[in-house]
Amino acid sequence: MLGWICVGAVMKTVETVTVSADDGVARIDRWLRRRYPHLSQGQIEKLIRTGQVRVDGARVKASDRVEPGQSVRIPPLPEAAPRPAPGALSAKDEAYVQSLVLHRDDDVIVLNKPPGLAVQGGAKTGRHLDQLLEGLKFGEEKKPKLVHRLDRDTSGCLVLARHPRAAAALGEAFRDRDTDKIYWAIVLGAPRPKVGEIRGWMRKAPGAHDADREMMQRAVQTQEGAVHAITQYVVLSEAAQRAAWVALRPVTGRTHQLRFHMAEIGHAIAGDPKYRCDRPTPGGLESPLQLHARALRLPHPSGGVLSVQAPLPAHMERAFDLLGFDPREARDPFAPFAQ
Repeated sequence: MLGWICVGAVMKTVETVTVSADDGVARIDRWLRRRYPHLSQGQIEKLIRTGQVRVDGARVKASDRVEPGQSVRIPPLPEAAPRPAPGALSAKDEAYVQSLVLHRDDDVIVLNKPPGLAVQGGAKTGRHLDQLLEGLKFGEEKKPKLVHRLDRDTSGCLVLARHPRAAAALGEAFRDRDTDKIYWAIVLGAPRPKVGEIRGWMRKAPGAHDADREMMQRAVQTQEGAVHAITQYVVLSEAAQRAAWVALRPVTGRTHQLRFHMAEIGHAIAGDPKYRCDRPTPGGLESPLQLHARALRLPHPSGGVLSVQAPLPAHMERAFDLLGFDPREARDPFAPFAQ
């Protein structure tokens, strides 16, 4: 019995494959598609429907799930259609994306995403992180998978899963709000009270919804598409009422939540081209966005807790220096990040 196979290999005889622990629990059609990417969905469904694919000796449906330890009968497979090999990353791009790594283990990679780098492609997006992930394989067969997003202009902690089991566990943690995310921002003015919680309904504004142009707007609960959002904040330091350094904790994870909420209370994040308020912007803070995903704490897919912090990007270091803020004196106010 084989415990593994070569992805995309063409089988001439019947093989028996054991579902590995890293595969996690998955639909049988998706499990097959990951291992034999040259097969179409129609080909996979026909192999299953005609009983050529069996799990532990039994026939299955395409929607049935396989689990680690189960045996899958793989029939002789059709030849792969000729296709061009995917373009390899340049040595420069590989070195660049690897320089962003804050943490790496067998299950998880955490990057310090720079500002200005989009996470995924779009209509007006050229270079983006998703196309650089080949450079983060580190000897593995497959590239890691994004499990959450940051806005293009937001820097800081970004999590990748290195295999399907980790992706499922991390995705569940983000959906169930079992993760703690702490952001640092420079906002216009000085929020009062200094410690607070912002709650309200929001929804996507009508119009273009691509990543570069979408906007959020205030809503009421009964409106279509309305979602409830909660943000906690603490003012860490102030610069003569002109600006403040705040720690932000999104209890929910809505699109543009932190940017929208701070503008809603009259203290927009400095450098934000979308969400503004009536307060003047101190010179030198007009751009780029002063928002950084500083720290992240989440359940590790293999047990325990993973806690990571990302150093400030260069533009925020300059802004801190300009306003007299010293990040070395900070103690993040949301446990368990305090050090």
